[in-house]
Amino acid sequence: MIDLHYWPTPNGKKVTILLEECGLPYKIVPVNIGRGDQFSDAFLEMNPNHRMPVMVDHAPKDGGKPLVVFESGAIMMYIAEKAGKFYPQDVRTRYDVNQWLIWQMANQGPKSGECGHFRRVDQAKDGDQTYAIRRFTDEVNRLYGVLNNRLYKHPYLAGDQYTIADMICYPWTINWKFQGQDIEEFPYFKRWFEELGARPAVQKGMAVGADLSVDNAKLPPEEQARRAKLLYNQRARPVKVA
Repeated sequence: MIDLHYWPTPNGKKVTILLEECGLPYKIVPVNIGRGDQFSDAFLEMNPNHRMPVMVDHAPKDGGKPLVVFESGAIMMYIAEKAGKFYPQDVRTRYDVNQWLIWQMANQGPKSGECGHFRRVDQAKDGDQTYAIRRFTDEVNRLYGVLNNRLYKHPYLAGDQYTIADMICYPWTINWKFQGQDIEEFPYFKRWFEELGARPAVQKGMAVGADLSVDNAKLPPEEQARRAKLLYNQRARPVKVA
């Protein structure tokens, strides 16, 4: 059994899509990031970077003690390798997959996240964000262009096969409208987007934790302020001396 320490964000949904595609049994362990569960001592033992998701495999292939993996890309490589699905092992295709996995982790995820962050800022309270909004909206547009050009040449990101490279990118594209993009500008991406969105396992994976989601806009102002202080402008944690 796999435990997935999870909250319904794009980084969590990448993994639930893969688990559903592989048909592996798993249990969701909610990590309420608004409440601050990711900063608990128990969670930091699993992930020193205090970010979800974290996977705990209670039946690893080596037969040893439960195996803990953090970072969504590493989790997906582990699960796909364990299941023997969606992660080709011939060297050329494997590295086609790897490079798109790393592209997502280094480019699409962080830039899309910053785009969403600055587009949500209350400018009346926090000041003019025009530069940041333009900077990250344009960068996200460039990244959609990267996907579009790749998908003009190939049906999937790693070539002819549907792989974890596709699964890891898809959840970050759902909010294309909020990211200030026009999907009609990217017809080859749109074809891929619609095909993946029609897959039953993708739909199931995307729906995991829907009952956990909280609309921050409906929270009392003091709770919104508490969460913003908790989640943003974090600085280094001191070493915890025994």
